[in-house]
Amino acid sequence: MNRVLLFNPRSANYKPRIPNSILSIASSIEGRYDYVIVDGNLETDPWITIERYLSEGNFGYFGCTCMPGPQLKQAIPISKKIRDLYPGITITWGGYFASNQSKVVLESGYVDFVINGPGEKSFPALLDALENDRPYELIHNLIYRAGERIIKTPKDELYDPDTLPSLPYEKLNTFYPIQRYLGKTYLGTRTIAYHSSMGCPFKCSFCAVVPIYNARWRGKSAPLIYNDIKYLKENFGGNAIEFHDNNFFVSEKRTVEFSRLIKPEKMTWWGEGRIDTIDKYSDESLALMRESGCKMIFFGAETGNDEILKKMDKGGTQTAAEIRSFAERIGRFDIIPEYSFVLGTPADTPEQAMKQIEQDIAFIKEIKQINPRTEIIIYVYSPVPTEGSDMYNKVLGSGFHFPEKLEDWISPQWESFDLRKNPLTPWLTPEMINKIKDFETVLNGYYPTASDIRMSGLKRRVIKNIAALRYKAGLYKMPYELKALQVLWKYRQPEIEGF
Repeated sequence: MNRVLLFNPRSANYKPRIPNSILSIASSIEGRYDYVIVDGNLETDPWITIERYLSEGNFGYFGCTCMPGPQLKQAIPISKKIRDLYPGITITWGGYFASNQSKVVLESGYVDFVINGPGEKSFPALLDALENDRPYELIHNLIYRAGERIIKTPKDELYDPDTLPSLPYEKLNTFYPIQRYLGKTYLGTRTIAYHSSMGCPFKCSFCAVVPIYNARWRGKSAPLIYNDIKYLKENFGGNAIEFHDNNFFVSEKRTVEFSRLIKPEKMTWWGEGRIDTIDKYSDESLALMRESGCKMIFFGAETGNDEILKKMDKGGTQTAAEIRSFAERIGRFDIIPEYSFVLGTPADTPEQAMKQIEQDIAFIKEIKQINPRTEIIIYVYSPVPTEGSDMYNKVLGSGFHFPEKLEDWISPQWESFDLRKNPLTPWLTPEMINKIKDFETVLNGYYPTASDIRMSGLKRRVIKNIAALRYKAGLYKMPYELKALQVLWKYRQPEIEGF
C-alpha cells in the first residue's frame, strides 16, 4: 500500500501553530494508511525533508493544505518539483485557496485533485479508490479535471465533529515536539491553537468561507473541546488558547458550557465571533466568559455604513449603531473587542469611494472614543469569488480579474492581495490606498496594539506622543516618522503576524 506525505506550508507569520487542518486529514487515515507529516513552519527548507521521504520510495500520495497568501510560496514550487521528479505521485490540495480557486489550481498541470471543504471523509475515500483502481466520481467534496472540463462533485453535509476521530497529537509529536507549537503570545507563554467548529451560518459576500460552507456551521461539543485542551495542558504545558474557528461563538449554550469547564484551569483564551450574535448573549454569559479567561474577541465590524453592510450580505442584524453600543457594552466586562474594518469597497465613482473611506476613518475614531481599548484591524477590500453577490459582480464589471496562472499568485503584489494589503482593484486610486495606509500608521502610533508583547511601556508612550498631533488633527499624510519607529521597533500587526 502506498504511503502518504501530508504537508503544511509555511504561514504568514512563520510562527508555528498546531496544524489542525493537516491533523484532521491525518486522523481520517490513521490506522489505514502509513503517513508522514512535514511542517514548513518548522523546517529551514521543507523540500530537503520532503525529498528525503520521497526518495525512500513507496510514497504514492502528497496532500497539501493551502490558505491564500504566503503558504502558496512553498505549496506551488514544491508541488511542481514533485510532479517533475516523482510523476507517479498523486497530488491533492485542500484549504480555502484550493477550493475558491480550483480552476487555476487544476489547470496548473501539477495538482490532480482538490478537496472542496472538509476532507475527513473524501480524502480517505479518494485514497481507497485510487489504491484499488475504483471510480472516484461519486465521492463528495472533490474537484478534478476530466479532459478539458472541471468536475465538482456534490458537497457533503457538514460532519458532526463529535463523531470524527480525535486528532493524533501523539503521532504529530513523533515528527515535531508539540512544545515547539506552544509559543509565547499576548495570551500566554504556551499558547494552544485549536479549531473547534466548521463553517459559519452567515453569507458575507467578501468572506472566503462562504463559497465552501454556504452558511452552514457545526461545532464540537464543549466537553470534547475541554478534554483536548486539558490533554494539551497536562502533557505539554499549554496555558492559553487561540480558537481559530471562523465563528466560535455561534451557540451561546456551547460557549457557556465551555466557559464553566475551562474556568478552573485558569487559562486565557481568544476567539472570533459576530457582534450581533454575542450582543444577544446575556450579561451573565459575558461575565462568565471573562471569569473563565476570555481576554479578547475578534469581530468583523467591516464598516460604519449600514447600506454597505447590506451590500456585504452581512446577514443577521448588525448595524453601525450596534457596532457602537456593543463596543461600550463588552468593555464593561473587561473583554477587549478586536474590530476589523474593510475599507475601499466598490463604489460608482472615485469621489464616492474616497468619501466612504473618510467616513469609515471617522467611524473608527468614534469607536476608539467610545472604548479606547478596542483593537482596530484595517483591511483593504479584496474580492472573493462569490456567485450571485452584487458586490462581486460589480468588481468583475470594473475590469478586475484573478491571475490565470497558478504561479502568478506568488508574485509580491498578489501575496499582498491575499493579506488584504494591496488590493489591485481598479476603483481604488493610489491616493486612496495611501490614505488608508497612512491613517493605519497614525492609528497604530496613537493606539499601539495591546497584543505586541515586545513593545515596552516607554516605547508606547513615546510613539503615542509623537502620533498625538496627527491623530487629533487628522493629519495622516506621509507619517514617515511613525513608520520609521514602527520599523525600528518591529511593530507587530496582528492581522499579518497574529499574536
